[in-house]
Amino acid sequence: MQQRVQWYCSGTLPACMESTEGSDMRTLFKITVIAGLVVAGTATYFSVDGTAWQKQDLTELVTIKAGEFSYYPAGDFLHNGNPVNPKARILRFDHDFQIMKRQVSQAEYAACVSDGACKKLDKALREAIAPDRPAVGISWRDATAYAAWFSARVGQSYRLPTYAEWVYAAGSAYEEELIVDVSDPNDPAQRWLAEYALETQRKAVVDEEPQVFGRFGTSSTGVLDMAGNVWDWTDTCHLRQYVDQDGGEVMPPGENCGIRVTAGKHRSYISDFIRDPKNGACSVGVPPSNLGIRLVRDTTGKGGKAEQTLRSRLTIS
Repeated sequence: MQQRVQWYCSGTLPACMESTEGSDMRTLFKITVIAGLVVAGTATYFSVDGTAWQKQDLTELVTIKAGEFSYYPAGDFLHNGNPVNPKARILRFDHDFQIMKRQVSQAEYAACVSDGACKKLDKALREAIAPDRPAVGISWRDATAYAAWFSARVGQSYRLPTYAEWVYAAGSAYEEELIVDVSDPNDPAQRWLAEYALETQRKAVVDEEPQVFGRFGTSSTGVLDMAGNVWDWTDTCHLRQYVDQDGGEVMPPGENCGIRVTAGKHRSYISDFIRDPKNGACSVGVPPSNLGIRLVRDTTGKGGKAEQTLRSRLTIS
């Protein structure tokens, strides 16, 4: 017997309700339309009496398996007042976590603006509503506002990743090039020269124009464009740590959460209100090309507190 589907719609594509004959459930599809384009949609299941039952999260996610990895923590590390390389740290994720396969699109961010939950982008970017290119010109504050709106929209908890989560999720796409070896760590001039040479190499970057999703390839973990021309905001605060000759902590680290770590082809430290990284990088050297959003789904229900719990337990940034 062929099922008959009925649609109940109101307005100009704001909402349609689908009901399958013989079923006690209906589905409300809420559609956002900008400039004639359908840019975002969510689904909420209803019983026949109209009671909301469950929202459906259609986000394409990649599951990052539990495991162990070595990385260099983000921050400034000082010995006797001179910058030094941090010691590599081994971090283990005891549980799987999920991260967006691609970055938030221009159309998706525009839907948040349309709902009044996100600030409009700067004037030059307000007409960017492509569904297949990443939203850019995003500050950390914009990114967290989007995460809150998106979480409410789909009925799941989403947040920005920690820097450690991002590095682990990047897999083969992440290359640690930040650490510079110098013959005399007590001679800051040697380090400055070595860092200048590294930054000169970084200037040979790709076109800054946002590209279609997948343009910069897929990492070994299955995530798109982790080493592209759009850096992702993380929820990790800038850290300053004084260490001894062996890299051990000599006092508790100092955090500045007005500055956050951004992750991409190299990491950078950006004030949380900055949208254009070329006008707001706090670290010396080449800033990110663009700033965008990629979220993790928080299954702990702790939101941004998950990072603090991790840092407190493992003493990492």
